This record gives sequence, structure tokens and C-alpha cells, in this order.
Amino acid sequence: MAEKLRDLSQPIDVALLDSTVAAFYGTGSKAERQAADQILRELQNNPDTWLQVVHILQNSQNLNTKFFALQVLESVIKYRWNALPVEQRDGMKNYISDVIVQLSSNEASFRQERLYVNKLNIILVQVLKHEWPARWQSFIPDLVSAAKSSETLCENCMAILKLLSEEVFDFSRGEMTQQKIKELKQSLNSEFQLIHELCLYVLSASQRTELIRATLATLHAFLSWIPLGYIFESQLLETLLKFFPAASYRNLTLQCLTEVASLQFGDFYDRQYIRMYTIFMVQLQNILPPSTNIPEAYANGSSDEQAFIQNLALFFTSFYKSHIRILESTPESRAALLMGLEYLINISYVDDTEVFKVCLDYWNLLVLELFEAHHNIDSPAAVASMMGLQVASLPGLMDGLGAQLSQRRQLYSGPMSKLRLLMICRMAKPEEVIVVEDENGNIVRETMKDNDVLVQYKIMRETLIYLSHLDHDDTEQQMLKKLTKQLNGEDWSWNNLNTLCWAIGSISGSMVEEQENRFLVMVIRDLLNLCEITKGKDNKAVIASNIMYVVGQYPRFLRAHWKFLKTVVNKLFEFMHESHPGVQDMACDTFLKIVQKCKRKFVLTQVGENEPFVSELLSSLPTTIADLEPHQIHTFYESVGHMIHAESDNTKREEYLKRLMDLPNQKWAEIIGQASQSVDILKNQDVIRTVLNILQTNTSVASSLGSYFFPQISLIFLDMLTVYRMYSELISSTIAEGGPFASKTSYVKLLRSVKRETLKLIETFVDKAEDQPHIGKQFVPPMMDPVLGDYARNLPDARESEVLSLFGTIINKYKGAMMEDVPRIFEAVFQCTLEMITKNFEDYPEHRLKFFSLLRSIAAHCFHALVQLSSQQLKLVMDSIIWAFRHTERNIAETGLNLLLEMLRNFQVSEFRNQFHRTYFLTIEQEIFAVLTDTFHKPGFKLHVLVLQHLFCLVDSNSLTEPLWDASTVAYPYPSNTIFVREYTIKLLASSFPNMTPAEVTQFVDGLFQSKNDLSTFKDHIRDFLVQSKEFSAQDNKDLYAEEAAAQREKERQRMLSIPGLIAPSELQDEMVDS
Repeated sequence: MAEKLRDLSQPIDVALLDSTVAAFYGTGSKAERQAADQILRELQNNPDTWLQVVHILQNSQNLNTKFFALQVLESVIKYRWNALPVEQRDGMKNYISDVIVQLSSNEASFRQERLYVNKLNIILVQVLKHEWPARWQSFIPDLVSAAKSSETLCENCMAILKLLSEEVFDFSRGEMTQQKIKELKQSLNSEFQLIHELCLYVLSASQRTELIRATLATLHAFLSWIPLGYIFESQLLETLLKFFPAASYRNLTLQCLTEVASLQFGDFYDRQYIRMYTIFMVQLQNILPPSTNIPEAYANGSSDEQAFIQNLALFFTSFYKSHIRILESTPESRAALLMGLEYLINISYVDDTEVFKVCLDYWNLLVLELFEAHHNIDSPAAVASMMGLQVASLPGLMDGLGAQLSQRRQLYSGPMSKLRLLMICRMAKPEEVIVVEDENGNIVRETMKDNDVLVQYKIMRETLIYLSHLDHDDTEQQMLKKLTKQLNGEDWSWNNLNTLCWAIGSISGSMVEEQENRFLVMVIRDLLNLCEITKGKDNKAVIASNIMYVVGQYPRFLRAHWKFLKTVVNKLFEFMHESHPGVQDMACDTFLKIVQKCKRKFVLTQVGENEPFVSELLSSLPTTIADLEPHQIHTFYESVGHMIHAESDNTKREEYLKRLMDLPNQKWAEIIGQASQSVDILKNQDVIRTVLNILQTNTSVASSLGSYFFPQISLIFLDMLTVYRMYSELISSTIAEGGPFASKTSYVKLLRSVKRETLKLIETFVDKAEDQPHIGKQFVPPMMDPVLGDYARNLPDARESEVLSLFGTIINKYKGAMMEDVPRIFEAVFQCTLEMITKNFEDYPEHRLKFFSLLRSIAAHCFHALVQLSSQQLKLVMDSIIWAFRHTERNIAETGLNLLLEMLRNFQVSEFRNQFHRTYFLTIEQEIFAVLTDTFHKPGFKLHVLVLQHLFCLVDSNSLTEPLWDASTVAYPYPSNTIFVREYTIKLLASSFPNMTPAEVTQFVDGLFQSKNDLSTFKDHIRDFLVQSKEFSAQDNKDLYAEEAAAQREKERQRMLSIPGLIAPSELQDEMVDS
């Protein structure tokens, strides 16, 4: 059977093919399906199968078989069309056209065979991309005349035209060459008159709903690019507006009008735009009266009605983005504009994310534009250029400008006030809030962050800050009015209180201090009252979370008002006993946030107090933290560490630290005491957990206290190393006895957590001891054996990657002072770690990254130690660097490339540069080109370019005095290294890219040498080469432009810093403004 199908010398047996396709899609046995799949694949790959397509299409009754034949045909058209003889191409072209005409000329066959006709249309458009306009000039005239012969045929012609427009204008990138796209666009433009006449003819003469809908859909595809005269100087707009009120065409017409509304060019057709908008508004009021409750109508509407409201939002936002200015010109159009804005505000209340996004994006743009004009009022030139006016030399005109601006603000003051209310009512949830309502209406702790909500919060916050700058008083009044309604119960609900408090928190920093103080005194007082008078656990949790969010946003206010600060902190301590999910976490987080911003306030004795707050806090510490979980206690300890750090008197500071660490130190002393009697106590799981908890508490305090943590770490350091060594031996013996699975048991994991936490504590202390670097150096010698020696002795599964990062940190901190220790470090970790990570690219991901980071620290600070390695060891280092940047894991590849650059720069000025480059130059160049030109390493593009630039500059600088080639194998001595590298590179690339001509490759390599001193030209030159070599043609190439995007982001940040409140005060690094 299969043989019969494979023999293509005679017409294929269609019945047999039908049954094979049926077997493939059928419910038979797996073996049957696989056999059918095998036969169909072979047919698909056979270059002659396509000659049977017509025969199959004429004789098969099975739709799947026809689709199979068309699939074969489609791949021929895409990849081999131009190589076919002319008569075969013409025959195929005529056959497809005939079948389409035949099937779509009569109503019954057109409806019945709809799927098949759609697929044939796609095939026809694929043919057109090759044949039209050059070899099939009469295509559009033929199509238009055929369309006039029958209404169903006309409907299908519309579908073909729509496909053609989409192929040429929307999906052509990376599919066709720029030249071909241009040619097709010009043909469509020049032939559009016929299409235009056909569309208008159908819309004026036809009564068939399907045909009119198809015509509107085709128009929608064409409107974004056709010559403007066809829209504004013909009956098209009137016709569209005439169809708008009819329910069955409403959505399609609205989409067409939206396309017209979003066109942007000079002011030539302004009158037509005003007229279009005015007629549209009159009609809209009949369809959707202004008094309609749109959110309710949307919630209860059919899918068509919902789509209508969504399209309406798109129409208004598109029209206003491009043409709002012309609507401001006359009283009539101003009235229509305000009515449209009113509609848009009502649509913004619709409970649908997509609709809201459309509206929000536009509100953000409009408010920004109004704000910038208001913000720049001191610099009239900037305003004038924004309003599209020429700056006149006469000062009189500038006064007129001020009046014009205030008129414009006056015009929008009504809508802006309603918009403030909208933003307050729909404010999105900020990141800090973790107490949320679940779908069953219970208040719970948030488990997953929702990124969409965070993005929305950012845009809404920005919009509300601009709105607040435009009118601070209105903003304040609206917020206080809503808060009063919460208190008197008129408007009380979780959601209303949440959105209001999120809005209050989000405008922090936008008011002047005096107004902000007055406003907050009222807000905080009301919220604390609300907390007192409201009953119910869930209600209290919601109010608590809102109080915490608001106070965390206003550090400036708290610094200026000690009474409020103290009340707030005591309130947080109260919330730390509240067992409701999420409240304790939020209380600890907010406490940390406030302490970081106001730490000086807690170590000074305030007016009317007997001692500083920190001392009072330390006395009641055990009761404050009694109900907290371990991770919350750690946050609490870190916060108190910040307070103690702010104390400038050494004696007091040490006394506070001693009091703070009193609880964990007692427990530690007790455990170490018992262990000296019997060491087995340390093997008890509960004891191990306690040890871990004590170490974590120490790490938290070390992170906020820095070098002042010294007295505490000295106290526990040696005992801690003893425990480390003991646990390490315990792990090794457990794994040795229990085999590889033992490393997965909870017991071993717990022991390893203690080891990791020990390393983390030392690393944190070394890292944070900024001002006295010598302090930590004395801890290095005692660690050599218990930590380094232990790493080397352990089984791979029991090695802690934190050892690598700890020594990386130590070398970064003490730099050259560590020179004599490097060989010892190298010996302990190098060989054994490499064996773990060079088996593949996946195992031990943590070790990989930390290992390369450690190497980078050594290359940066102790380079001399690397030079003293033996040549075998250096080769290992270089191999491991190449291994690193071959990773597709971005962090590892970037660390490897940075390390390579570090090595190259150091070797460039080293006395061993000739030997080093003779051994590694060509290898490095070849490996970098390999990752540069494969598509998995795009994120490393910037660093690849830097390495290549370094190599090409080096070879041309004559700092290498010996030849880079191997004289024993190269008979012909090159005149210079530059010429040798040029030839080597041309050979390398020509063999890697056989699809490029030798001339293209040579031109690229010469370009590299010419542009090597100017990084941006050098980079562009390489980008062009990548696209030209077809490696990067039809893919997402944003990584190649990552640097330019970063520069743009920095520019945006500078702009945000210039507007008060845009970067929240709680995120600014303000240095001790609270003294």
C-alpha cells in the first residue's frame, strides 16, 4: 500500500491517500497512526509530490486530504517557486484562481466549502508575493471585474484583498526583502483607485449583510496606509458615518473610523475631522444616551455590546491623541469635546482590565501634557514649542501665551477633577501591601506578586501625581471627603478604603511640606480613629494594613513630628501581636522602612522623655517580639541594628548591642556549655534549628550594624567555626554511610543550612565593615582549614557554594593584602570545583556563578598571583573562562566575559603578554565569534563587541613584539600581526558562513580594522554583519540594542527626579536628613 503511494510516476491513488489521511487523524491504534504519519511525511518531503496536487484536489472528497495537498503546495511556493518552469507556474496560478472563482460564485458552495476557500485564498496571496506586479499585472483589474459579477464572489475578493494588505503591510518583516516590500506597497498604492471604487460601489448598492461586513473589514485593513485623498475627498467618510448607527455594522464601522482618527499629518483636513467628530457625537447620543450607566450596561451587555464599548474607548483615545487641539478651537466643538471626555471617564469605570488599560494610557498622556505646560510656565519658549507655536520676538505675544495656557487649564478643570476621583476609586495595589482579599472574600496574606497590577500602579501613581500638581487643593479635598465617608459609614467597604489609602500614599512628596503636614495630621488621626471604632477581625486587618502603608510612604512627615512617629511605632508594635495573616509581616517590614529613614530620632532623648526610645525598646524587647515568627524576628533585629548604628557614642552603642543580643547570646552560651559536657547534644534536630536561628539573628544585625558588630562576632567566632567543622564531618559521614540519597534528607539539609548561615554571617560582616577594613582580616587565618580545607575534603554534593562567594568578598575587600593567600585558595577550590561544573552546563548552578565571580575578584585584585601559576594551571583558567561564556545562562556568561576582559587588560601591560597572546589570541577570537554569531547568546552582545574591539586594537597597537602565528607550521612569514589576523579572520568567517561572498566577508573584516577606535561605529558594523549573515534576520533583536535602551532609561530617571513626588520619598536615598 505504502509503495503504491510512494510511486509518483503515475497519478496518485486518491482513495488510498484519503484512507491514509483518515488513519492519521483517526482513532485507530498508535501503530496505524505512526505508519500513516511516516508515509505522509515522505510524500511531503518528496520534491515531485506537488505535481500531483491538482489531481488530488480534483478527486478527493476529504477536507483533510485537500489541506494536506495545499500544505505541500504552500511550501513549494514559499521556497521553490522562482525555480519552476513558466508553464508550471502559470498552470498552477490559473488552476487556483479558477477553483476560487468556481467555489465562491454560488452561495451554497461558498458557505459549505468556506474553510477550503479560505486556505486557497492564502495560497493565492503567497503566489502573488512572487508574481505580482511584474508577471501578473492584470491581477487587481481582473479581481475587481470578477467581483462585480456576483455578490458571494465579491465577498471572497474582499477577503483576498484584506489578506494581501496584511501580508504586505503587517507581516512582511523578515519574510521579504526591503526592496520587494517597497515594490508591493507601490503597486497597491497605484492600483488602489479600482479597489476604492469597488468598496464604495458595494457599500452604496448592496443589501447583503455578509458582503457589507466583509467590505468594511477590508477597508479597515487598508485605511492605515492609503493616500489621504481617498478618505477625505470622496464619499468614504459620509458612507461610514451612515453605516455607524446600524447595529450589525456598528463595530466594524467604528474600527474603520478609529483608523481614520489615528492618522497623523499636517492640518490640511482639520475641517473634515471636526465635521466627522461632530456628526459622530450626534449619532452616538442616540445609540448610547449620555445618561447611560456604562459600567452597568457593559456588565449586562452581549459580547457585541461589550466590544462596542471597547471600540468606543479606542476611537476616543485615538482621536484625542492626534486631534484634540482642533476640537479646542470653537465653542461648538469644545462642547462636543467635553461630552466625549465625559463618555471616556464613564467608560474608564468599566470593570474590565483591557478597557481600563486603553483609557488609562490616554489619561496619562493628556495629564502629562497639561502638567508640562503648567510646569514650564516660567520658560515660555518651551511651552510655545510644545503648543506648536513659533516663538515671536515680541514680548506681548508671550503674555498672550500665559492667558492661553490658563484658558486651556480652565477648559479641562472639570474633567480633571472627575479624573482625580476616578484615579482614587480605581487605584491599583502597591507592592508593599501584602494583606489582600481572596476570591472568597476572606482577608489573607498575598502569596504571589501580580506584575500587571504593579505596572498599572506605576502608571496610575504617575498620573495622580501630575493631577495633584495641577490642583493640590482639589486633590486634598477629594481625598479627605472620601475619608469622611469611610468614617461615618456612608461609603465604608474594604475596597473603598484600600484604593483611597493607596492613592494617599502614592502622592507622597508632591505637596509642599506645610500642606502635606496639615493633610497627613488629619489622615493619620482619622485612620487611627477608624481602627478604634470598627469591630471585626478582618476589618481591623484591612485598616491596619492601610495605616502601615500610608505611614511608610511619608518619612519626611514622621521625621518632623516625634509624637506621631512614636504613636505610629507603638501602633506597629501592637500589630506585631495581631495573628491575622500578613499583618505581622507588614508591621515588621514597615518598622524597618521607617527606622531606616528616621533612625537618629530613636537614639536622641526627645523632649519630655527620660531616655532615648531605643533604650525603652530594648527593655521591653522580649514582650514585643513574643508573638513573631523567626523570620519576622530577624527583620525586627535588623531594624534595631539600624537604630544602634545611628548612636555616635561608642560606649552607649556597645551597651545597646549587648542588650539587643542578650537573648540569642544566652541561648548560644547554654548550647555551647552543654556541648562541652556532651557533644551529642549538637546532633539533636531542635538544637540544630536553634543554632540556625541564632546565626540568622546575628546575620540580620551584622547587615545593619556593619563594623560596629565587631564585639559580637568576636564573642561567638571561634565556637562557631568549631560547630561548622563538626557539622561538616557529620554531613560527610552521613553521606558516606547513606550513599548519594543521604544528601537529600531533611537532616543533612538542616546541617548544611547551619554551615551556609555561618559563611553568610562572616561574609555579611566582612562586606559591611566599610570604614575599618583591617577589622575582618584577622578572621581569615583561623578560617583557612575549617572552611577552605573542609571544602576540598568534602564530597562534591556536600560542598557549599557560599565558600566561593565568601572568599570572593574577602578578596574584593582586602585586595592586594590577600596576595599570599591566593595560591592556598586556588589549591583548595580550583581543580575540585572545575570537575563539578565542566561535565555539562546544568549541574551545580550556584557553584558556577560564584566560582567565576571568585576568579574575577582574583584577576582584578591579585593578578600577580595568576601570573605565577604554572602553564597547565593557567590553561585551566582560560578554558574555564571560555566554558563560562559559552553558557546560555545569562549571569554566568556575563561574568565569564567580564573576567575575560579583566584578564586581557591585565595581560596587555604584563611582561608575559607575548607568550599569553601567542597561546590564546586566536582561540579567544574564534570562541567569541562563535558565541557572537549564534542566536543563543544575544544578551552578551555588548561584551562580545568589547572583547573583539580590545583584540583588534591590541594587534594594531604594536605592543605585541613577537609573531602570533606558529613559525614551525607557517612557512610564509607575515609582514605583521595585523595582516596575519586579518587573513585568519577572513578565513574563519568565510568557512563559517558559506552563504556570504568572499567580497562581503573581506569588506566586513576591513571595516572592523577601520572602525576599531570608535566603539559605536564598530558595534553598528557588527550588527549589520549579523543581519546580513542571516543568523539574526527574522527574530527579536532587542538584545543587540540593550545599551541604547539603558541610556534612554537613565534619561527618563533624571526627568522623574526633577518633578517632586514622581520618585517616592520612601525610595530616595536621603542621607541622614533626620538629624
